[in-house]
Amino acid sequence: MRDIDQLLLANKAWSEGRRYDDPQYFDRLSSIQTPKYLWIGCSDSRVPADTITGTAPGEIFVHRNIANMVVHTDLNLLSVLEYAVHYLKVEHVIVCGHYGCGGVAASLTNNSFGIINKWLRNIKDVHRLHSAEIDVNDDPTERINRLVEFNVREQVQNLAKTSVIQRAWKERKAPTLHGWVYGLTDGLINPLCELQHDHELDPLYRFDNLD
Repeated sequence: MRDIDQLLLANKAWSEGRRYDDPQYFDRLSSIQTPKYLWIGCSDSRVPADTITGTAPGEIFVHRNIANMVVHTDLNLLSVLEYAVHYLKVEHVIVCGHYGCGGVAASLTNNSFGIINKWLRNIKDVHRLHSAEIDVNDDPTERINRLVEFNVREQVQNLAKTSVIQRAWKERKAPTLHGWVYGLTDGLINPLCELQHDHELDPLYRFDNLD
């Protein structure tokens, strides 16, 4: 049997198991979507949002990219953010990185990765801003993990700089923004930061005409 066929077989077994345990499961799931959380995570296959948070289908809205970035020219991310915040009315937006992130590690090198270079440059900018606190570490793994943490914090700040979040904060005092880092070696989430609707944003990034 081909590897790809194993996935289809596993899907069939999962579907049958769900219907056996709860005959109305798919009827309920297909009729409504009211997640409380938007998850912006890394594409790394070892960091599945629902598995590590114990959430069920329908409970968490997910966007993933290399190194869990919030880039202001990324229409994919911004469209997901707009839909989750203004139509699904999520209460929390979580940026979750992970220690040992390959994208972050690559950004600390001078290697060329083709088109990926353009994406990694955003992480290099984070390193440039915090290099004094990152490069003090002699251990390469510690430097990577420190940049992982700073990167998560910067992406949460990038969320706060968007008109999408600022409008929602003005209209309904939500969502709360969270910065987390997941540990591959222990399976635990390290909460780094949290921003509420009353966060004092640098005036340069504040929008006044959101009515």
